[in-house]
Amino acid sequence: MSRGEDTMCFEVRQRDLMARLGTIETKGGKFETPALLPVVNPAIQLVSPRELRELGFKALITNAYIIMRHFGDRAKEEGIHGILDFDGVVATDSGAYQLLVYGHVEVGPDEVVAYQEAIGSDIATILDVPTGWANSREEALETVVETARRGEALWSIKERDDVLWIGPIQGGRFTDLVAYSARLMSSMPFHIHALGSPTVVMEAYRFDVLVDMILAARLNTPPGRPLHLFGAGHPMVFALAVALGCDTFDSAAYAIYARDGRYMLENGTYRLEELEYLPCSCPVCARREPSDLLEMPRWERERLLALHNLYVCLRELRAIRQAIREGGLWELLALRARSHPSLAKALRKLACYSDIIEKCSPTSRKKGVFIFSPLDMYRPEVVRFRERLLRRFRPPTKRVLLLMPYTTGRPFSRTPEHDSFFSTLVARLGAEGAKQVHLCLLGLPFGITPVELDQLHPLSQHEFPGPNWGFEQWALSLLVAYVR
Repeated sequence: MSRGEDTMCFEVRQRDLMARLGTIETKGGKFETPALLPVVNPAIQLVSPRELRELGFKALITNAYIIMRHFGDRAKEEGIHGILDFDGVVATDSGAYQLLVYGHVEVGPDEVVAYQEAIGSDIATILDVPTGWANSREEALETVVETARRGEALWSIKERDDVLWIGPIQGGRFTDLVAYSARLMSSMPFHIHALGSPTVVMEAYRFDVLVDMILAARLNTPPGRPLHLFGAGHPMVFALAVALGCDTFDSAAYAIYARDGRYMLENGTYRLEELEYLPCSCPVCARREPSDLLEMPRWERERLLALHNLYVCLRELRAIRQAIREGGLWELLALRARSHPSLAKALRKLACYSDIIEKCSPTSRKKGVFIFSPLDMYRPEVVRFRERLLRRFRPPTKRVLLLMPYTTGRPFSRTPEHDSFFSTLVARLGAEGAKQVHLCLLGLPFGITPVELDQLHPLSQHEFPGPNWGFEQWALSLLVAYVR
C-alpha cells in the first residue's frame, strides 16, 4: 500500500508478471486497476460521461486545455464533475497533446496548474513538453529536461493538497532518455507517473518498441506509484501493457474508431462493411446484424459503434483482472500475441526481460502451467526453475549420474515405477551401490529434472503438446549447463 501526501492510497491486492490488481483512491472516489480511462471531449460526445458511469467506468479523463477554451470560468464555478455530469473520478490532461500536434498552446504551465486546481480535478497533469517521434536525440533531451523543470516548479505553484499529480515521462524512442526522464520525475513527490509519446509507436504497430519504452519507465519509477500509459485505447494491447506494469491507460479510440466505421474486438479491428456477422454478444450486437447498423443514420451508427467498442474494452479489462487473480496473465498475453505478428514480436521482446519479470512475479501459483511454444519457456515459473536449478540446487555427491526418460506419470517420485526402479537398483548394485546413483529425468519441455525436485511446481504441474526443435534446443542447453 502506498500513500502520498495524504491524498492517494494505492492498494495492491494481487500481482502477476509485472501487473498489479489494486485500487487507487482519490478525493473523488476510488477505482480498480488495471483501468481504462475513456477520453471525454465535452464538445463532441458520442457517449456521455453519465452513460460511461452506467457502463461501469468509475474514472475518465478529459483535457483541461479544451475545458478552459470552451467553458472558461464556468468550469471553475460548476466544477469539472458538474460540467461533465460525472460523479466518479475525473482526471485531466494539460494540453500537451495539442502542443505536440500544433506546436503551441495558448496557455502557460502555471496557468494550467491553477486551472486544474480551480475546476476540482481529482487527478491532474502538468503541462509537459512531449517528445515527437521524429525528434533528434538532442531535441528529445530538451523535452526531458524542460518537462523535469516544469515538474520541479509545480511544488511551489500548487495550492491544494487533495489533487493527485501526474509526473509525465518523456524521451520517446530513446529508451535511455525515457529511463533518465523517469529517474528525474521520480525524484519529485508525484503520485502517479505517465509514459508520454507512445501513440505513434502503437499506430505503427511497433509493439516491440513499446515494450522497451514501458519497461524503461517502469523500472526507473517507484513501485508504489501507479504507471499510466497515454493513448493506449485498443483492447488488443491491454494485456501487454498491463503485463509490463501499466496500471492505467487512456484513449479516445473507442469514439475515433466508431466515427471511421471501425469495429473493435480483443483480437483486432474490422471495418463494419466487411462484416457479415457481428461476432459479439454485447447489448449493441446481440440483436443486430452489420446491415442494421449500416442502414442507420450516421450519428446513431457511430454512437452504437462507440458503445460496442467500450463494451469490448470492459470485457477485456475484466478478463485481464481475472487472469491476474488466477495467476494466468501469461496465458492471456500469449493468446493475444497470436492476434497479430507485431504482438508476437512484442512477446519475443518481452522474453529478453524474462529475468526481470521473474523477480517481479509471485513465487506461488495455485494452477499448473500450459506450455504451448518455446516462447513459453520464458514465462516466470520456468525461468525461476532454471535459475534455482543452476544456482541454488546442490546436486548430491554421487559417483554415477543416471539419466532416464520422463515417465508418463507425474511426479515420478510418487509412482509405483519409482519404487520398482530403486528396488531394481538395490538388487543389481547393492544398497551401498544404489546410494551412489544420482538419478535425473530427461525429456521435454524442461530438459533435466533431478528426481529430488520433480514434485516442485511447475515440473509436475504442466501440460505440454509435444516436442519441436525450439524445446529441444532449450532442454539441451540446460542439460549441458547442469552437467558442467
